[in-house]
Amino acid sequence: MKKRLKKWLIKICSANPVLKQLAANTSTFLRTTYYKLFFMNKYKIDEKVILFESFMGRQMSCSPKALYRAMLRDEKYKDYKKVWAFVTPKQHQELLQEGNTIVVEYKSKEYYKYCAMAKYWVTNSRMPKELIPKKEQEYVQCWHGTPLKRLGYDIKMYNGSRRATAELRKTYDTDARRYTYLLSPSDFYTEKITSAFHLKELKKEDIFIQEGYPRNDYLYEYTNAAVLSIKEKLQILDGKKVILYAPTWRENQHKAGVGYTYDLGVDFDKLYEQLRDDYVILFRAHYFVANAFDFEKYKGFVIDVCHYDDINHLYVASDMLITDYSSAFFDYANLNRPILFYMYDFDMYKNNMRDFYIDIEELPGPILKKEDELIEAIKIYGSKEFEPDDKYNTFNDRFNPYRYPCSKTVLEKIITNQI
Repeated sequence: MKKRLKKWLIKICSANPVLKQLAANTSTFLRTTYYKLFFMNKYKIDEKVILFESFMGRQMSCSPKALYRAMLRDEKYKDYKKVWAFVTPKQHQELLQEGNTIVVEYKSKEYYKYCAMAKYWVTNSRMPKELIPKKEQEYVQCWHGTPLKRLGYDIKMYNGSRRATAELRKTYDTDARRYTYLLSPSDFYTEKITSAFHLKELKKEDIFIQEGYPRNDYLYEYTNAAVLSIKEKLQILDGKKVILYAPTWRENQHKAGVGYTYDLGVDFDKLYEQLRDDYVILFRAHYFVANAFDFEKYKGFVIDVCHYDDINHLYVASDMLITDYSSAFFDYANLNRPILFYMYDFDMYKNNMRDFYIDIEELPGPILKKEDELIEAIKIYGSKEFEPDDKYNTFNDRFNPYRYPCSKTVLEKIITNQI
């Protein structure tokens, strides 16, 4: 009954912008007061406690995972207490077998306790608004990708509404004011994130550790044995070429009380008919997307990997990436494998939603707007050995200049406070 009432209230508030904002502000005030009264001032900072979370507790992945693994490999950090926060902590109990690791539930009392105690907060998304860092605490923002589409302050009109745009910018400000460090993989990233996160105005433009993305270490360290293990886990048949299809979310596809949804912009019946003998598709929606997908009729051809934690595993297990406006291709390009851009709604997306930071002609692969073009491109790129051309290499030189493992270097700079 309580859950149904909560869902009903969320639906009502979501339908009215004023009520929605009032509810959000009230909730933030109450949670901030709760944190201050019962946790922030109660627990002293422990210099050797570090809190990790990824995608707001949804996964164990990305740069927080890479930095955590680097700590486990280095004797210097064996005495550090490493705390992981998850929405579903029972699914990650194996971490308790690792060196000095604790698993807590995201936004639980234990979570807030360790937020108050930890010297370092490490995340790739936003930390809850109610968390106020003490003067001695350090907030390490890894973020989760080089942006193609505009972010934060660089979006002129969010969702077609001045109110929504103002609230979006306020959300970015709230988080950015707390940052101690921000990790960067390139000059381009540093420039665009400085603008999008309003860092110059917040006097935070000098907080970057520009050494590369720790999460990309795996793309240079994986083994063939690991790839075989991943494919076995996903039940991919030997001999099949693997396509990773990773579209992003659309802010105009939202249902009150549900969240962001995704309308499949591809006819899987057609793909199944044309490609099933030679290919397997790994379908990976953005973590914002709340709706489930039913691929039962394409069993053995389409595999739903939306809830597979570490996308790096999907990168190395695939022979080709298909995406649209997701930042996934920036990381995937480190592998020097084919990338196809299926932008069936390009005009609407560019003109009515986000627009882009770079000219799409710079992208390291063909831009396809019709499904027949997509199928033809898959067959062409899948039928021959891929060699990156000058355009692909130029792209990597600009956006992936640090093509080697960097987690150890980044970690040392954070711990020793040297940037």
